[in-house]
Amino acid sequence: MTEKLFLEVVTPQKAIVSEEAEIVVAPGSEGEFGALKGHTTFLTSLKIGTLRYKDVNGKERYLFINGGFAEVLPDKVTILAESAERRKDIDVERATKAKERAERRLAAKTADTDLLRAEVALRRALHRLNVKQAK
Repeated sequence: MTEKLFLEVVTPQKAIVSEEAEIVVAPGSEGEFGALKGHTTFLTSLKIGTLRYKDVNGKERYLFINGGFAEVLPDKVTILAESAERRKDIDVERATKAKERAERRLAAKTADTDLLRAEVALRRALHRLNVKQAK
């Protein structure tokens, strides 16, 4: 039997996940990291990306994470995210429209276009769509 650790994913609005997991893999600012029961303690910032974990039944679960911080302890992983969405809660139509809007802004490159904001919006939309399509 695989040892479990506790995973909590929290945003300013609500708790998204609060359950045991076999493994947690998250998009750290310095690269993707994985944590199992007994992992060395550390803190890191998170970038936009996919958080995945294996639940107690061995099923892979996926979440979109919009930055934040992770605290890894030997028996617990806490994710404090700016925003997060479970795969089932991602609105594909909304994400697709956001992607198209960001692509138009980046292509236009007018003087009043905030290119950094458009690039971040595009990354968020692409990651949401990737999470939704994950197998």
